[in-house]
Amino acid sequence: MSDAIKEAFIKVRQDIEYLYSEISEIKQLLYELQQQSNQPTNQQINPTYKTNIPTLQQSNKDPISTKTSISTGNEGVPTNQPTNQPTNQHPLISTPSSVNDRISNLQRVSEILGTLDDLKKEVRIKFKKLTEQEMLIYSTIYQLEDQGFMVDYSILAQKTSLTEISIRDYIRKILQKDIPLLKSKESNKKVILSIPQDLKRIASISTINQLRSL
Repeated sequence: MSDAIKEAFIKVRQDIEYLYSEISEIKQLLYELQQQSNQPTNQQINPTYKTNIPTLQQSNKDPISTKTSISTGNEGVPTNQPTNQPTNQHPLISTPSSVNDRISNLQRVSEILGTLDDLKKEVRIKFKKLTEQEMLIYSTIYQLEDQGFMVDYSILAQKTSLTEISIRDYIRKILQKDIPLLKSKESNKKVILSIPQDLKRIASISTINQLRSL
């Protein structure tokens, strides 16, 4: 795999990790705002009358004729006293100071998604160069690795019903087309084939097949 492709995969991996972090923070922010918006909007109305009701002083005058604001028919409750207390106040939702910073990161998230789209476009162009047989070999390597196998020419020959000589020739052609594929040797000189993790992070084998069909 060329250095340019390696650098592109490393960059997109870092961008994806950053994207996951930003999405998590934005979700938390939205949750906090939702919790604040669910707070009661009606404040409790404070009583406007006094509990200590003044008593009438005894005098020589008839108490009934005494001018007071007390309604005896309402057990001494003040009648029609105005109140300056607002009865339907809406508390303002306080926004965390970091809201603007987090929301501004949405632009960065959009740029990351654009980079990811560009990389998938590059993957599509590269993999469309493969023949059906070459793609079969590549897909088999991908799937066997996902199943936990160490992939060599022998197991590929068993799974594809092809000879090891044919497998070697297909692998050579795949590498010549600059397709991401790692080829290494063990101490016993056994060749091991594997798919780069950077590619697996951005595209499953089904995604690659879908991109090829576009």
